[in-house]
Amino acid sequence: MNIIDTRRHQMFPVLDAAQIETARRFASGAARTFAPGEVVHDAADRHVPVWLVLGGGIEIVIRDGLNHGGVVATLDVGQFTGEVSQLAGRSALTAARAGAEGCTALPFDAAHLRALIVGSAEVGEICMRAFILRRVALIQGGMGSVLVGHQGTADLVTLQGFLTRSGYPFTLLDASADEEGRAVVERFGVLPGDLPLLVCPDGSVLKRPTVAQAGACLGITPDLDPHAIYDVAVVGAGPAGLATAVYAASEGLSVLVLDQRAIGGQAGASARIENYLGFPTGISGQALAGRASTQAQKFGAELAIPLEVARLDCDGPADDPLGLDLTDGRTVRARTVVIASGARYRRPDIPNLSVFEGAGISYWASPVEAKLCEGEEIALIGGGNSAGQAVVFLAPRVRRLHLMVRGSGLEKTMSRYLIDRIAALPNVVLHADSEVVGLEGDRTGGLTAAVFHCRASGITLTAPLRHLFLFIGADPNTHWLDGCVALDSKGFVVTGADLPEDAGTVRRAALPLETSWPGVFAIGDVRAGSTKRVAAAVGEGAAVVAQIHCMLARRNGHG
Repeated sequence: MNIIDTRRHQMFPVLDAAQIETARRFASGAARTFAPGEVVHDAADRHVPVWLVLGGGIEIVIRDGLNHGGVVATLDVGQFTGEVSQLAGRSALTAARAGAEGCTALPFDAAHLRALIVGSAEVGEICMRAFILRRVALIQGGMGSVLVGHQGTADLVTLQGFLTRSGYPFTLLDASADEEGRAVVERFGVLPGDLPLLVCPDGSVLKRPTVAQAGACLGITPDLDPHAIYDVAVVGAGPAGLATAVYAASEGLSVLVLDQRAIGGQAGASARIENYLGFPTGISGQALAGRASTQAQKFGAELAIPLEVARLDCDGPADDPLGLDLTDGRTVRARTVVIASGARYRRPDIPNLSVFEGAGISYWASPVEAKLCEGEEIALIGGGNSAGQAVVFLAPRVRRLHLMVRGSGLEKTMSRYLIDRIAALPNVVLHADSEVVGLEGDRTGGLTAAVFHCRASGITLTAPLRHLFLFIGADPNTHWLDGCVALDSKGFVVTGADLPEDAGTVRRAALPLETSWPGVFAIGDVRAGSTKRVAAAVGEGAAVVAQIHCMLARRNGHG
């Protein structure tokens, strides 16, 4: 049974008379009457309000870009339309039309909807639960977009990963094995070099799209106001950046969050986080990031993904708004900037590594990668906690997993509970003092084998395998800072009391998380001296908001 069958009463709750009266105070306009069968809104329409039914009924229609789907619910008096997208005024994933008797409904645009959710705890909880469950149902049903391509190819896997981590529903059709997939390719007259295809909910078709093009077509990426000056611009949507977004937006600051890939950062790719406070059974990084991003949007933070920051512009006076130049040529401005860009996956020195990235080489282990290597023999390199979590996640799904580490064992680099769990897995083989020295295959056919060298014995062997996971650490993602702030010898951002006396333009004692440039802060893994844990990143994301308030007060002459 799907979630619509098991939790329909929570997905489509009925507000009572008192709750309807409470909601009326937050409406964005007068009630509107729709004729029988009249379209209230269509799938892919932007800035669609939530409609609260006051009379008659509204039919909710789900369909994908190939026009699959149908009516899933008829809403009566006291029920409301919408899902998570409406919190930020993004593209609607469902369509709505008036029922057989027509309907009268009250509109709530994004701003007024958020005001209702925050202003009435009781109604807000009902709405948020319904919105989240509706999004889950859409993901389960594969409604939203359609991906067509050859299973396991690099471009298709990239798009799958982006949509999955963005919590965006989609259907995957194999252009080789699925009859419907082949039919779609024939219908659009697509050449092999045009795959993968992305069919958006409005029916438009993109050939071999980038994630940026996909985000724009699907309405995931917002339209940025070129004249806006935000109170806070957060670069990086990992746990640290999302925590800043939640706390800053909840305290009334205007917040923009930018990330070049997807929400969650490196933590978002973690199969299970078991040492985060409050989750004794663990939680996946994707689930944690999804909850945090929804929470941030609830308070009005704007998430701009996937948009990459090319440069922090620090050419102007220290008290002027800061500029963030994007790789697409646009610039956004903010009174303060929070560097939460984390780290880039470290790439081992293997001559042809780039050939296989996305075609057998992976730097994370999501359900997408797990499905691709199901039942096969695979290898994973790394001895830290992220590597351990990936091993525990992947091992039950594969025939055999070779765990390669450069050190003599796992004890110095991995938590005890993960070491014990790995030891209990019968299909995991630990290779100590070992490293990868070569890869075989090509871009078209993907990885076919890896060459391993044991430093202790001097033995080199070639193992036939199609999937190799690399978890060998990361380097700070600070290339875009363009010399604006002080870095330590390893490239991490220096803050607070650790700043050298001659660093930057701060002419007073820097705030604890402030960099050498006034109003620019650094939190999470990118900050020198930070504790590389999700809980620590979230803590810094919350703590920096008080320092932002202090900075803004000083600039306004109140500090």
